[in-house]
Amino acid sequence: MRAVLFPGQGSQYVGMGLDFYEKHEDVKKIFETVDKTLGFSLSKIIFNGPEEELKLTQNTQPAIMAIGVSIFNVLNQKYNLNLRDSKFFAGHSLGEYTALVCSGSLTLEKATYLLHERGKSMQEAVPPGHGSMIAVLGMTIDEVEKEISLLQKKGICEIANDNSNGQVVVSGEKILIDTLNINLKMKKKKGIILPVSAPFHCSLMKKAAENMRKKIENTNFLKPKPNIISNVTAKAEEDVNKIKPLLIDQITSRVKWRESINYMIKQGVTSFLEIGPGKVLSGLVKKIDKNVEISNISNIKDIK
Repeated sequence: MRAVLFPGQGSQYVGMGLDFYEKHEDVKKIFETVDKTLGFSLSKIIFNGPEEELKLTQNTQPAIMAIGVSIFNVLNQKYNLNLRDSKFFAGHSLGEYTALVCSGSLTLEKATYLLHERGKSMQEAVPPGHGSMIAVLGMTIDEVEKEISLLQKKGICEIANDNSNGQVVVSGEKILIDTLNINLKMKKKKGIILPVSAPFHCSLMKKAAENMRKKIENTNFLKPKPNIISNVTAKAEEDVNKIKPLLIDQITSRVKWRESINYMIKQGVTSFLEIGPGKVLSGLVKKIDKNVEISNISNIKDIK
């Protein structure tokens, strides 16, 4: 039994998806739609850079979604892989929007608009330099929670992503993240400060969630096929009415990726296919369970 995974921010690179764009007319149409929806040429930034423009959150989020949808459509239409017969779709953070488009729940135009707005809202929620994120390696989630509890907390410092066994991302105010990093070094533990522009998936994103509330509530979602795993609950949400509140909550909530993968395995999933740029999720799945099959498609060569 298979599940399809869609990556989140950090997997982008200049030139991603160009081979699909050059070879398939349908992919060109996807990018025409994305560019028209945004009112500027995102495709030009994706294929030619500059990297600084692509790394802007409001560009990164719709860009990764557009690549994922493009590859998904090619696999379905040109290679007759009926991926919507999979048991589940799951996306990491913004990847949940890619999953919703591919499952027929959300239109490409609506997802493009929402992700551009979501990226802008997340970027503007916190003044530059006020927030930070750190990846903590080689520690369990309980051990990371304990380290956070030891901080003299006068501010926000929370787990943002429970990615895999031994990879937990913490988000919050820069001063607290820096202190956490010093404490980890003193204990010979490894923390990597992430090159992100804002502290995602924590309470500092409340303003972004409020900004997005009406935009998400005013969007029409259909019942997805197959079911989507929510980042917030780490399980399949069958009720279409739950999609909107969960997408709003997702902005400030922890991404429960490890729990999501474990949930799918418990439901009988034995193989995962990652669709989109990079291999980040494939690496995380291997750390969570070595016994499942995992493959990824980010370029045409991968299909062969």
